Amino acid sequence: MIPEKYYYAAIDFLTIIFPLVFSFLPINPVYKKWKFILPSVLLPGVLFLAWDAWFTSMGVWGFNPRYVSGIYLFNLPIEEVFFFVCIPGACIFTYEAVNYFFKKDVLPFYQRYISGFVIALCIVVASINYDKAYTALTFIGLLVAINLIQWVWKPKFLGRFYLSYAFIIIPFLIVNGILTGSGLDEPIVWYDNNENLGIRIATIPVEDVFYGMLLILLNISLYEFLQKKNRQHSKIE
Repeated sequence: MIPEKYYYAAIDFLTIIFPLVFSFLPINPVYKKWKFILPSVLLPGVLFLAWDAWFTSMGVWGFNPRYVSGIYLFNLPIEEVFFFVCIPGACIFTYEAVNYFFKKDVLPFYQRYISGFVIALCIVVASINYDKAYTALTFIGLLVAINLIQWVWKPKFLGRFYLSYAFIIIPFLIVNGILTGSGLDEPIVWYDNNENLGIRIATIPVEDVFYGMLLILLNISLYEFLQKKNRQHSKIE
């Protein structure tokens, strides 16, 4: 039996361990791309940790001391810091797995429509709920990111990202469900409903779906950008 104070740490470990093990399979040895994976996880992670620390200080969300080890970095449990390593790492491995099994991009003609729909949704939700910190910042952030990636960068991988996120969202919701109290006496992470829509998917604030999309979109975009730069550099040499 795992002591309660290690529950969050156990979630981090279980989130990353299986994708990490599968990344060493010879059919698709993703671990060999560590020099692209590591910065793609860490750089967006710094941004999100700053956001996390800010919202924690504001009381937008917080952490139940019952389920964390008691080691803190600034005002964040160390488990929360590792969350932004384990989740993105697992999602990049999943992205690679989806690309391996779907050799052909199945959404090349639909990615603009998907982006357009998400952008329109972000505009509507953020404009109506500008006074709710979590809702507003999440949807504004996603709005800016998709606009820049879809219409300025114009990459070819965005359809693959949307397909992968359809697979990622299931384990993402399972993890977030446990963190927000599913199956537990109390939530590991609590939210002030005055700062969000108050709409829950079971125990999960609906904003988490779009927060997760923003995080993983930045991870995957940087991952693809670094690989593209490496290929270009290799051709020059």
